[in-house]
Amino acid sequence: MLQVILDKSEFEYEVGELIKLFETDFAFSGGLPESGDVLRLEFFEDKEFMGCKASYIQNAVIQQSHTEKIELTDTIDSRMLKRESKILTKRCIYELLSRVHGTKPPWGVLTGIRPTKIVQELLDHDMGEEDINLELENKYKLSAEKASMATAIAITERKYIYPPDESKIALYVSIPFCPTRCIYCSFPSNTLKQWGHLKAEYVKTLIYEIEQTAKMVSRWGKTLESVYIGGGTPTTLSAAELKELITSIRDSFDFSGVKEFTVEAGRVDTIDEEKLTTLRDLDIDRISINPQTMNDATLKRIGRNHTSADVEAAFKMARGMGFANINMDIILGLPGEQPSDVEATLKRIAELSPESLTVHTMAIKRASNLRSEVGEHSLADYEEMEKMVDISATYAKNMGLVPYYMYRQKYMLGNLENIGYARPGCECIYNMNIMEEQQSIMAVGAGGISKLVYHDENRLERVPNVKDIQHYIARIDEMIKRKEEEVFKNANTGAKRH
Repeated sequence: MLQVILDKSEFEYEVGELIKLFETDFAFSGGLPESGDVLRLEFFEDKEFMGCKASYIQNAVIQQSHTEKIELTDTIDSRMLKRESKILTKRCIYELLSRVHGTKPPWGVLTGIRPTKIVQELLDHDMGEEDINLELENKYKLSAEKASMATAIAITERKYIYPPDESKIALYVSIPFCPTRCIYCSFPSNTLKQWGHLKAEYVKTLIYEIEQTAKMVSRWGKTLESVYIGGGTPTTLSAAELKELITSIRDSFDFSGVKEFTVEAGRVDTIDEEKLTTLRDLDIDRISINPQTMNDATLKRIGRNHTSADVEAAFKMARGMGFANINMDIILGLPGEQPSDVEATLKRIAELSPESLTVHTMAIKRASNLRSEVGEHSLADYEEMEKMVDISATYAKNMGLVPYYMYRQKYMLGNLENIGYARPGCECIYNMNIMEEQQSIMAVGAGGISKLVYHDENRLERVPNVKDIQHYIARIDEMIKRKEEEVFKNANTGAKRH
């Protein structure tokens, strides 16, 4: 076990997250042991400089060390100093452990922050693309490839969501039902076999919440820009239920400013002609048909009751019915899959030619069945994951798709990333807003999390709905009241009180 000696305990979380990129077995220690492996961090400061020295020690003998320092100037206030101290410390550790282990994780010292957020801040200061890339490479230790990608994505996002328009919000509608529960899933998902008897009552309750939320939004003085119905699997609803739900959304909200309406038709074993006709007739302009993989053996392994041929048939049916903006999701690193399996999947997807492709890196979440069964499955290692990411990027480029949003999260294999690719002009506004947290999102339904952005305070408040369907139905007025209290608690929200 690696013993870590850190004087500044307030940095413990960030330091621990970075060390995980190199060492899985470590613990923080209060003193220098006489034997074993040790990472010691020493801090120093004088009138001109602040610095950190990282030493890798084996059996009380220093094997390697690295020192980083920054100049102290009058322009650095206490808040900036703390931020720069963390970056300096992480950079010092990164450089040392990269030498010790002979590897350089491509996202450098960035473990908990969105890379595009940094880029947006630099763009706000009128920094050019080339200088931004150098800043990401030198200060944050990103690889040249990742730096370039983060900058390109931020520039694309800027066309759609910057500067933020505080008069606009998004609406997320949660449908927490699925035909079966996939092994990797951590989202609100309840199998129809067990919970389908509550579906009609759930839809009734959801429509009530939609109507009350629309009144709240009107009083708040906001208008919708995008609507996203996700899950779960929204197409577990019948055609009649989908029509009733979507009609209620259109009737309740002012749609004059809505630019995009997405419905996830993710599981092809829930799609049929009647449902697609309903979505088309209700002017849904973007749908998502998500194979995750086109490998039949993997589909069976992860708990999906359909084949890759079913995916192709569903996609062609939707295309034939006039859907001109179709997204497809895939997951890299599914149990048992190799880079060759990912390439086989992408070859078949390329033949279908969707308008956008979302590439997820497998994340072993606490709430997923895979978390408890991880020892029973073969998961890709870091080098394989890198190959999979490279393969997906190459295929996306050859399909005419460019990256437009990205996010990274805990428990992802290889500490890599999820990337949304799209044809220019087909980018999903909702996806960009939820990742960059520049727009308030009102969420309705079990497991939905409303996110209210306060730009003047650089603050985000989350208001979650309960996940359990029975509790959601029984406590719906409580869910609505939670949102109202957050929306109207501050006079500076611009709320119109009656």
